[in-house]
Amino acid sequence: MAENKKKILIIEDDATISNMYKGSLEKEGYAVVIAPDGEEGLKLAARELPNLILLDIILPKLDGFGVLEKLKIDAATKGIAVVMLTNLGQDEDRERGKKIGTADYWVKADFTPAQVSEKVKKYIK
Repeated sequence: MAENKKKILIIEDDATISNMYKGSLEKEGYAVVIAPDGEEGLKLAARELPNLILLDIILPKLDGFGVLEKLKIDAATKGIAVVMLTNLGQDEDRERGKKIGTADYWVKADFTPAQVSEKVKKYIK
């Protein structure tokens, strides 16, 4: 019986971090795809149409805000919930993310991977 797993795209350039989240999310039964930079993240988002995107801000090629802007302009991806998952906790970064259309904004240091896995349930029905 083929299970229709909910899919999460992690756009994160630090492989240790993305693999840590991937392992935790897969334990919860999600299918996880990883992109190591913003450009690859956009390609994967359009191809995979994930249920949720966890997006870092500081990325090679195209930063998280640039990725978010492009996702929200594209008709195919604008409905995907995007959560900024970053080390940048400044209010102006949070505000900028909100203005562009992020569903939420989590600072990595505030949550363990297990807590992140728990929090994603709010966005994936």
